Amino acid sequence: MIDFISKFDFKKYLDNFLLCNLFIVIFSSLFFLFSLIMEINGQSIYLDFFRRIWEPFILPTITILIASTLLVAIASWLKKKLPLEKEDI
Repeated sequence: MIDFISKFDFKKYLDNFLLCNLFIVIFSSLFFLFSLIMEINGQSIYLDFFRRIWEPFILPTITILIASTLLVAIASWLKKKLPLEKEDI
């Protein structure tokens, strides 16, 4: 059973997921800036599209990014505050 868990390497997949999430948030913010510039120039289709995908797509990615950042910060703080055995988590 332990061999299966070590082969699965959950942390690696979680790190890859969070990295992809970060790039989605960065791309979304760049698309928002682009849509604002296009709105100023008179083309509102991009901003309308951004407003449509805000709640179902962009807001959850931002929430996941903030929550994961807070969890990593709390885990790091606890690791410094409560030094246990020499374990590599």
